[in-house]
Amino acid sequence: MSTFKVLLTDYAWPDLSLEKEVLGKIGAELLVAEKTDLATLTTLAVNADAIMTTWAQVPQQVIAAAANCRIVSRLGIGLDNIDVQYCTRSGIPVTNVPDYCVVEVAEHALAFILALGRKIGFYHHAAKQGRYKLQAGPVLRRIEGQTLGIVGLGHIGRCLAKKAAGLGMRVIAFSRSRREPVENVVFLDLPDLLTQSDYVSLHVPLTPQTQHLLGAEQFQLMKPTAYLVNTARGGVVDHAALAAALDKNQIAGAALDVQTPEPPDLNAPPYNDERVIVTPHAAFVSQESLANLRRRTAEQVVAQLTGNLPENIVNPEYRHNQRPE
Repeated sequence: MSTFKVLLTDYAWPDLSLEKEVLGKIGAELLVAEKTDLATLTTLAVNADAIMTTWAQVPQQVIAAAANCRIVSRLGIGLDNIDVQYCTRSGIPVTNVPDYCVVEVAEHALAFILALGRKIGFYHHAAKQGRYKLQAGPVLRRIEGQTLGIVGLGHIGRCLAKKAAGLGMRVIAFSRSRREPVENVVFLDLPDLLTQSDYVSLHVPLTPQTQHLLGAEQFQLMKPTAYLVNTARGGVVDHAALAAALDKNQIAGAALDVQTPEPPDLNAPPYNDERVIVTPHAAFVSQESLANLRRRTAEQVVAQLTGNLPENIVNPEYRHNQRPE
């Protein structure tokens, strides 16, 4: 008989062998949700000692239903799908894996920059449609020497800054914290960054403060030759404002890995614009990153359920609270 039951709300990989291997060491049973609607998750949570979640919403109602829940672990970095405040009030630690896909997302953002700058997407689609003509494309500029503006200089932003500097780009950044200086990176406020950048790459979490951080007002500040890159969260960009900015030629194009909602209507702007590159929330993926993510998240659950301290507790103040009866 299983000692513990762990609810997995959703996942994006072919099998759960790695999770079962780690959890099996303490005899924990994995409860896998077939649907992510509120009713399904609430029902399954009743028997859960722990919750692991990827993208599914885990609001107060789900957590409250899990009377024995001792940890909520995010298979990822951002925490906007978990009611962290309720967990804190209820004496439940919340964990994530903040550094698991740093290299992958930085590489994806850099690939976007290169694809936009060299018009890879445009030429690819034109060639596939029978237009094999150099002159059909927009004007090309050398990427070396251009300015990359990074919004959010956490782990991923810093990794991208290093890679972009290696290409000979000038790197500027906007960061509210400015915790540590970064070699060859100049800090600016957001309006100045938008005004100076040839490429703007977003690397901030989705919070009430960053919701639609880039909207109509911000697009008006950007160069008409500049590009937007978003591998952070879809909600950081006002997509209606982006579509309008493209329609007015206020910016030259965009590359979007994250959307609101997901999947978006690909027949609607800005997604149907030939100047926009779209990938299906793929920036975080590699064999290496997923294995690292899955194992470490399961190990966090095992640690908490066996009386040990898991890594990456995002709400350490939970220890001062007791779960209400």
